[in-house]
Amino acid sequence: MSPRSAPTARQRRLGAELRKMREHAGMNVAHAGDQLGADRTRISNMEAGRLGMSEGRVKALAAIYESGDQAYVDALAAMATERGQGWWEEYRGKLAVDALDLAELEFHAVSLRAVQIMHIPGLLQTEDYAKAVFSGAVPEPMPSQLRCRLSHRLKRRDVLDREDPPQCTFLVHEAALRMEFGGRKVARRQLEHLLDASERDNVTVRVIPFAAGGFPNAGSSTVYFAGPVPQLDTVQLDSPTGVALLDAETPLVNYRRVLDRTEEMSLTTESARDFIRAIAQQM
Repeated sequence: MSPRSAPTARQRRLGAELRKMREHAGMNVAHAGDQLGADRTRISNMEAGRLGMSEGRVKALAAIYESGDQAYVDALAAMATERGQGWWEEYRGKLAVDALDLAELEFHAVSLRAVQIMHIPGLLQTEDYAKAVFSGAVPEPMPSQLRCRLSHRLKRRDVLDREDPPQCTFLVHEAALRMEFGGRKVARRQLEHLLDASERDNVTVRVIPFAAGGFPNAGSSTVYFAGPVPQLDTVQLDSPTGVALLDAETPLVNYRRVLDRTEEMSLTTESARDFIRAIAQQM
């Protein structure tokens, strides 16, 4: 099998976890290759996500590395069994890779928690609101680019409607609620949609009011994606220069604390609904 030229974030993650497993076993690439009956280049390509993996191959490597965490091994083996392309692949070459990685993370997440500072969460945006956000980019997108971005944004929302949707908690800052992207009418409809979404069984919306003051990591929107086991969690950080994905143990622990503290400072779900409703009525 020829190595992949552009592995997805999830394929890279599977390879990275196999590398971690090998390193925790204190085994170098050459030794691992000898044990598996493969050369070191093959091991390196596996760990970079450039080669496809099978459930049997993952379990064979776990046995070589003497991993005793069966839930973790089973989760990695399940990742290896995934076949076919996700819906986001139709946008490859049309949108930035970050957008595809985000859709892939949302699709596979067991649950997610997000802090949004200046925008309504993407999964809960209306078409008119999203269009206004995208139209404000510099340089302004061409009509075909705008349609593509909108199509991708709206398609992402389907994850909330499937039979096994992720449990989502959105901590939305008051600033995002008061930003009138697209004008007052569009902003009001967006808040009404946010209220409707908050009634879903799998969606919790809470508000961080201005009165709460400062909170951890206040300068950046953050999304914490929970995998089937904690080792497979991922943090996404947004910045003006792009998106960063973190999956090392220490950042995961720290961002769980960040989200816990931020959630403690936010309004309860019922109070949040009243707060959002009051802002909508002012528009």
